[in-house]
Amino acid sequence: MMTLRFPVALMLVSLLGLTGCVHSPPIPMFQLDAGTPEVPSKKAGMQVLLGPVTVADYLQRETLLQRQADGTLTAAPDGRWAGSLAADIDQVLLRQLSWRLDSQRLVLAPGNPGFTPEVQVLLTISRLDSGPQRPAVLEAQWRLLDRAGQLRDSRLVRLEEAHAGTAADQVRAQSKLLQQLAEQLAAAVKPLEGQPVVVEAPRKPATAAPAKAKDPQPPKIPMAAPVRTDVEVFRF
Repeated sequence: MMTLRFPVALMLVSLLGLTGCVHSPPIPMFQLDAGTPEVPSKKAGMQVLLGPVTVADYLQRETLLQRQADGTLTAAPDGRWAGSLAADIDQVLLRQLSWRLDSQRLVLAPGNPGFTPEVQVLLTISRLDSGPQRPAVLEAQWRLLDRAGQLRDSRLVRLEEAHAGTAADQVRAQSKLLQQLAEQLAAAVKPLEGQPVVVEAPRKPATAAPAKAKDPQPPKIPMAAPVRTDVEVFRF
């Protein structure tokens, strides 16, 4: 009897393990959606350097966060990001800007050797989240630098998008916000196309200032030395 109890116990443990697997469905994984941007028709086009794109620390994780009614954030039990959210943001913006500017010459920072952009887009995303009862919200700041590195434009942005409450629809709403951000960026970048290349004239070497004439010095008059009167004279 003792030899039969061990196989029976092992079988029960196996069945319990299988039961647990059946009742634990896999957690859905989500990615941001870039929409349906068309491939640019121009092989060249405007040269744009996108980035660095800085994403808030709380977004740099795999967990899909949920904004609660009191403003706190909790991990979603029914969803996670499939990879890096920051990398997804880069790709959505890159594809959207490339389509809206009709240019194949968009590069993510730090860029490529020999690539001289007409415009550099510096972007900071400080908020991108939503909740079951809270709309999707995007808060960001962008700055545009021309080919000379001069600041040409800067703006603070806050966008909202409603959703149906499910995790999938929240991700759809957040994707929509990034597409709207790309639309605003494209409208601000487009006027900077075709900037003239500024060539600095060679600087002339600084010439030394002529030496200032010295004031004439008065002639030196020899000082009269006193005559010694205590010299002894010897006669022979």
